[in-house]
Amino acid sequence: MVTLTAPESTETTLPTVSLDTFSVDLADAPVRDLNQALHDAVDGQSWTVTSPGGKHSLAVGITADVTVTVEGHAGYYAAGMHQKGDVTINGNAGVGLAENIMSGRVHVKGDASQSAAATGHGGLVVIDGNAGARCGISMKGVDIVVGGNIGHMSAFMAQAGRLVVCGDAGEALGDSIYEARLYVKGTVASLGADCIEKPLKAEHLAELAELLAAAGRTDNPADFKRYGSARNLYHFHVDNSTSY
Repeated sequence: MVTLTAPESTETTLPTVSLDTFSVDLADAPVRDLNQALHDAVDGQSWTVTSPGGKHSLAVGITADVTVTVEGHAGYYAAGMHQKGDVTINGNAGVGLAENIMSGRVHVKGDASQSAAATGHGGLVVIDGNAGARCGISMKGVDIVVGGNIGHMSAFMAQAGRLVVCGDAGEALGDSIYEARLYVKGTVASLGADCIEKPLKAEHLAELAELLAAAGRTDNPADFKRYGSARNLYHFHVDNSTSY
């Protein structure tokens, strides 16, 4: 069973505690009970998760407009299938962070392992540190802002959405990309099949400024380069057979 505890007030007179504020200690409660409690939550509630200990599948499948703060490191698939509300992880996150996110916001204050925001359809994923390989693989509309570097094969088969990288990108960035937009401030080790550098126009500068502001960053949009699809692999052609 999840034990819900209200935080102690520091007020010296007339202390008040919000009935919509809850805390779950995973040293005592199983992850299954935490997720069930979050599935039963209602809009406007605020949840704090303590002693996460790198456990997997924390705060997955949230469908209410709630705020969840994880005080520590999360394991695999944290905030997966996210649909509403905000999840903040005050630590690092393992493989598959925010996998298949639909909307809402997921924010990792540390680093994220590989496949962050894979197949994401919408929402915003912010990673203050670095992200591993295959960040944004098969993204379908999600926005991703990474404060550090990303690993190889990121945005592989990215169909829609925006990926912003404030550091460097690894090899084969945007391999077999469709219509996603990629912005990289640092260097790119290599571009994948059918991914090219594209002009950074006024509309892209405005879009990038909005994304950076949403992620709480102050980087200058003019310092980035834009990458996207050359559109040569949309339809099979024998001359491109070695590129598929």
